[in-house]
Amino acid sequence: MDTQKLLGEVAGQLLSGDIKVVDLTAPLGPNTPLIKLPPELAVDTPKVEIHEISKYDKNGPWWAWNWLKLGEHSGTHFDAPQHWITGKDYPDGATDTIPAQNFIGPVNVIDCSKEAAADHDFLLTVDHIKAWEAKHGAINPGEWVVMRTDWYKRNGSEAEFLNANETGPHTPGPTAEAIQFLISKDIKGWGSETIGTDAGKAGGMEPPFPAHTLMHKANRYGLASLCNLDQLPPKGAILIAAPLKIERGTGSPIRALALVPRG
Repeated sequence: MDTQKLLGEVAGQLLSGDIKVVDLTAPLGPNTPLIKLPPELAVDTPKVEIHEISKYDKNGPWWAWNWLKLGEHSGTHFDAPQHWITGKDYPDGATDTIPAQNFIGPVNVIDCSKEAAADHDFLLTVDHIKAWEAKHGAINPGEWVVMRTDWYKRNGSEAEFLNANETGPHTPGPTAEAIQFLISKDIKGWGSETIGTDAGKAGGMEPPFPAHTLMHKANRYGLASLCNLDQLPPKGAILIAAPLKIERGTGSPIRALALVPRG
């Protein structure tokens, strides 16, 4: 295969629009929903702040720019292995040490939108994944796997997005067995449209928070608060999910993009 020719063809199809770029990212600002943790357990990420430095004025007559205050895991974001205690010892497990090639790969989109609409606590199981593979083809090593739930449509309201009551948050996600099954297939990482990569009730699972605990233990990656997965095919798209190169970063807000054949 002539790789240079292939890249030229891809570039041409991007310019012509035959390859569509789908934005999988939520806006990042003061109203971005952020996870809420029990105060006796942890300190929460502060709200996103955007502060003006200058706007064509005495502080900068010909330019406008801002400074930001935000947590690494705000909005649509990337979880590096060092985000979780099980992945803390990987030397290539921070945002500045992960090989850049690992941020890009084919993506498998498992559509659970109907199930999640009927049951906010819906859990993706191994049987669901096997049934999806029987219909769409095998999930291969080095590929991303993401769970479509259409939960991103709640992103405009933190209360609706977190969907918590006196019994805790109620959002869809994977079982521990599903995550272990995907790891056994040597995937690149796991992504969701909810506030985090785990289900709302994942704290009570074994192990707790399996998407975090098991994925990062295996030196794999997580993507949270993805949007517009309903615009992707089950197979055939390329996902680009590159975090900022933060020194010893445990994660980063991202501009997640997908390259999709225009149908």
